Amino acid sequence: MQALDDSAFEEPLIALRRQIAELEGYPEGSGHEKDLERLRHRLDKETDSVFRNLSRWQKTLMARHAERPYTLDYVDLMMDEWVEFHGDRAYADDPAIVSGFATFRGQHVAVIGHQKGRDTTQRIRRNFGQPRPEGYRKALRIMKLAEKFGRPILTFIDTPGAYPGIGAEERGQAEAIARNLLEMASLRVPVVVTVTGEGGSGGALALGVGDRVFILEYGIYSVISPEGCAAILWKDQGMKAVAAEAMRVTAPDLLDLGVVDEIIPEPRGGAHTDPVLTSQRIADRLEATLEELNDRSPEELLEARYERFRKLGVFSES
Repeated sequence: MQALDDSAFEEPLIALRRQIAELEGYPEGSGHEKDLERLRHRLDKETDSVFRNLSRWQKTLMARHAERPYTLDYVDLMMDEWVEFHGDRAYADDPAIVSGFATFRGQHVAVIGHQKGRDTTQRIRRNFGQPRPEGYRKALRIMKLAEKFGRPILTFIDTPGAYPGIGAEERGQAEAIARNLLEMASLRVPVVVTVTGEGGSGGALALGVGDRVFILEYGIYSVISPEGCAAILWKDQGMKAVAAEAMRVTAPDLLDLGVVDEIIPEPRGGAHTDPVLTSQRIADRLEATLEELNDRSPEELLEARYERFRKLGVFSES
């Protein structure tokens, strides 16, 4: 097992996957079948061994994995008739947040989520998934449209946090996030939130006020990144692994704290190893949840949503 802050824990698994992919390219009958089966068995065994002992920091690295599916990947795999909306009708469009309407297993829904880039060009265009105020205002515009037409809202969270640049602050970053919190709390349609990667601070929470909050097995959700916490407490980002342990940012921690309602299991080795299976598991959970929530009146939704978030942060003193 690697050291706590070592990101190399997945390298032996990557090497095995490459060997398997190479053998899978051989023609049938070339005598490689036994080696292929042996490597697959070894990969399964080593994957189980590595992922059974992941530290909280290593799970943070998994949540940030560059190959994890993003919102548009889930839209492609789970939705039909996707129509994306752009712009906040006030300033500009923000590619760090995608939003629109789609059909999900026969039901019309609104979809909103963070979007990171796959290569350097896309990452710069989408600002590495860090939204600006116009992104949150665009998201709110779609939410209000969904409410007007009685469509459930599905949000997908995967951001390191809201963009802290001067321009974003000048255009009201804090107000935009606060406005979303206020408005989402009073939406009269079902809102289901899924943390698919990293849920960073207010940048995540601005899409995170829902009737149900789910998280993928290796997702994280925190008020600040482990690096940011380490920089504040110890003036040393090298303490990030220690910070991650103390912050309890992982899915099991969040379930214990009542921050999320359910953990959605990922395929062996993480969501990026099988995006199709990951999307199926998310879709099954979303479908069952919408069936439950659609039977509730707007008043029942609002009351339960209020009670859900009022329970967060409760503590006792001995």
